[in-house]
Formats: sequence, C-alpha cells, structure tokens
Amino acid sequence: MSTELADRMAARLRERLQPSALEVLDESWQHEGHPGANGTGFGTHFRVRIASPLFDGQSRVARHQLVYQALQDFIDRDGVHALAIEAR
Repeated sequence: MSTELADRMAARLRERLQPSALEVLDESWQHEGHPGANGTGFGTHFRVRIASPLFDGQSRVARHQLVYQALQDFIDRDGVHALAIEAR
C-alpha cells in the first residue's frame, strides 16, 4: 500500500542514503486501535526496507540511526509514530 507520505519518505531516503534497494510501506492499517494510530489507517506506522553502500561496515544500530536521522522531520512534523527498519 503506497501513500503520498511514503513516497516523500522514500524520496528523502534516496536523497540522503543513496540506497541500492528501497521499499517504504505504509502498514498503518495493521495498527488500527494501537497507540499512535490516527484512525485513518494511513500515515502513522511504516516499514522501511533499505540497502545502501553507506551501511558498509556499520553496525545494525548505526544503520538504523542513519535511517532515523534522514526521517526525523517526518516523525516530528508528519505524525509518523513507528518505523520498522530492515537495513542491510
């Protein structure tokens, strides 16, 4: 399921992390009734699958920190509540 917000997040990740593979999935509909859900089924819970040469030699924690740093604006301003990150 794709949303405009997921597309904007993907564009930011492409800009900042030059991924060789990238998926940003809006999984908000799976979290209805959970904390942070906004009642619309969109825009709060995302899964990011990303591979980037910038991750070479980085620990799992460091890779996740890079993703969070790139997407911090979306968390602060756009209501993104949760990110599930698969970074390699």
